[in-house]
Amino acid sequence: MSRIERAATKMAEAEADRMNMSAKSTLRSLFVVAAVGAASSASSAPSVVIDVASGQVLAQEQATQSWYPASLTKLMTVYVALDAVRSGRIQYDTPMIVSPRALSMAPSKMGFPVGSEVTLRNALVMLMVKSANDIAVTIAEGVSGSVEAFADEMNRASAKLGMRESYWANPNGLPDDRQVTSARDLAILGRALLTEFPESAGFFNIGAMQLGRQIHPTHNGLLGRYPGADGMKTGFTCPAGYNLVASATHGGQKLITVVLGAPSAAARTAKAASLLDRAFMTGSPSGSIAALPTFGVAPAPDMRDSVCRHRGKANAEYMAEVEDMTVAIPRENGSTDQVNVKTIAALPRSRFEPVPIFLGRSPGYEGPVAGVRDPGSPVGSPSTVTAYAHEPPAAAASPISRPAPDALSMRHGRKHTAKAAHAPAKEKAAKHKPSMANKSSASTPSTENEPSAENKPEQAVTIEKSTKPRQGKHVAVKTPVDKTPAGKTPGAKAPAGKAPAAKASATKTPGAKNAGKSVSAKNDKHAIGDHAPQRRDNEQ
Repeated sequence: MSRIERAATKMAEAEADRMNMSAKSTLRSLFVVAAVGAASSASSAPSVVIDVASGQVLAQEQATQSWYPASLTKLMTVYVALDAVRSGRIQYDTPMIVSPRALSMAPSKMGFPVGSEVTLRNALVMLMVKSANDIAVTIAEGVSGSVEAFADEMNRASAKLGMRESYWANPNGLPDDRQVTSARDLAILGRALLTEFPESAGFFNIGAMQLGRQIHPTHNGLLGRYPGADGMKTGFTCPAGYNLVASATHGGQKLITVVLGAPSAAARTAKAASLLDRAFMTGSPSGSIAALPTFGVAPAPDMRDSVCRHRGKANAEYMAEVEDMTVAIPRENGSTDQVNVKTIAALPRSRFEPVPIFLGRSPGYEGPVAGVRDPGSPVGSPSTVTAYAHEPPAAAASPISRPAPDALSMRHGRKHTAKAAHAPAKEKAAKHKPSMANKSSASTPSTENEPSAENKPEQAVTIEKSTKPRQGKHVAVKTPVDKTPAGKTPGAKAPAGKAPAAKASATKTPGAKNAGKSVSAKNDKHAIGDHAPQRRDNEQ
């Protein structure tokens, strides 16, 4: 072969190699894109199941994928609060003052007037059942003096627990694109709550709470439906999807499952039930939850398209995973029915005896009162403005807190129609149409106010003592309170955002005297507690 032929051959080989490298690079890029897409698809959303006693992983899928926690944040809030009780910094009976910042939170909320007092114990019940965002802020200020100081404690506590993919910016989970976590981290947190504070496990399995005439049921679709379900918390925003941390016990074994990014409350419940069933029947340890490889804090995918715009397709893909799964549901006569997990969220649930709560101090309490104060100062220190001297402006809020113009309602595919959570007085409302910015507060956040059909039984009901709500029905019996003009005694017709309840300030009216006063049920239909386009309270 001549020199020219050899040179030509080498040039041809080099060109072929270059083309092969280009093709490989293209394929690699396509693979990365596909992987990213898979990570944000509903059918492959993160999940994990662990054994509480050993911390062993029984099943997991993308457990270290960064995700928005929504109202699952409140589990971290509870952990910090319980740790403060354990260290003696605050007591369960310590009254905490509702601040203007707390009252300004978007729903789901209790809406107690500024200056009202609520004990830490009652606040924790409201946080877990109602998923009240204003109460989360009240707890943060009561424990640490300010939201920012409390967020610092949340981050220190999660780092100590080994939650390497989590960052916390607020105590309630309202949208903030800095606030992320993972299924792995939430499983670690759930296990820590149950193992470090076993005496407080009752906070996570409350089926309903009662404040005055109002009964607020749990948003956890497994409680009262899945055999052995005994906790913990739900969450929802459009960017996060429908999230759940759930615990269940069977044959002496307690498991925790985490489901993130489900396209509906029913899908979330079905996925959790299927994961628990498989783990109880065939699960085998595959290593410690703490040993899963982690990648640190990272941006989370936005599930808005698949959850709040094109939910039908995402829901169908997601539910296909559990098409053939069944759960044995005990009957009253001792037999069992095999029920497809896809329909478990529609099953009638057990009627829960509501846990009574009240606004105000515990009878006879004479200790310090917790409120806004300088970080590091003890409970009972004088309230100061320096605790909020550097409060970030409202403009710093994450853009994900605003609904997209084409976002659909979570019911029947309609456009968002919910009014602003803090609507002006009726006479002003007739003249001024709420802006989109105001609508976002009632449309974007929460798990506890899901308007979907599967959550109809979860609505708050207003009842008289002699009236019993029928299973799965919304019962609203008019009372004299309902007819009271807005601005006076808070009743069902008080404008959203107005002070709900007690006639007297909690500082003057201790304990159960305020127990009959509560936020109107009307406010609930605009709640975004676990953060989403909702009409009721997350979900949750």
